Amino acid sequence: MASANSEHHGGRYLPSTVRTSVKIVIAGPLGVGKTTLIGSLSEIPPLRTEETMTQAGQGVDEVLPGKATTTVAMDFGRITLNSRRVLYLFGTPGQPRFFPLWRHLTHGALGALALVDTRRLEAGFDVLGHLEDLGVPFAVAANAFPDAPLYPPEELREALDLLPDTPVVVCDARDRSSSAQALVTLVDHLYTAAAPHSASLTAPLPQETSA
Repeated sequence: MASANSEHHGGRYLPSTVRTSVKIVIAGPLGVGKTTLIGSLSEIPPLRTEETMTQAGQGVDEVLPGKATTTVAMDFGRITLNSRRVLYLFGTPGQPRFFPLWRHLTHGALGALALVDTRRLEAGFDVLGHLEDLGVPFAVAANAFPDAPLYPPEELREALDLLPDTPVVVCDARDRSSSAQALVTLVDHLYTAAAPHSASLTAPLPQETSA
């Protein structure tokens, strides 16, 4: 999924020809690679809201070895698809205590790419369940960490108790091409599901200032 106009105005501002926007949510549990994936795809320096994890979160948040920061609001990135359409990426915080925020982050989104870690698949159940509760269609991408076991998509689908038509792919969130292919899989799924109502796959472009 190449960016069509990433060089326009140094990649910072949208070209005046853009008329519609598409919103996709990147969801997943703590430490699964959401911030990394958005960073690998965004044509602009991504907005990040990472804060240092403190002792106040002990006993409340999951603790991962070597992870010292966490997203507390959202990540945000942008991909200019062509001269008339732009895609916005919104990354969710991973801790369950931030789930109430997801209702706002998923508002107006076409769907979500849900990242999972095969070393701790159980951490993804609450995330997938919450997306289902919110009525957000999604595809699942298993982030290929160097020490993570690899499983065929059908085994992952069964382990995660997914519907037969839910796409499951393996990706490397650090690699732009791999991340883009996961995103393309989601978008293809959304277009297939919404084919009779394809006009709903676009939204009026929000005003973006040049300040």
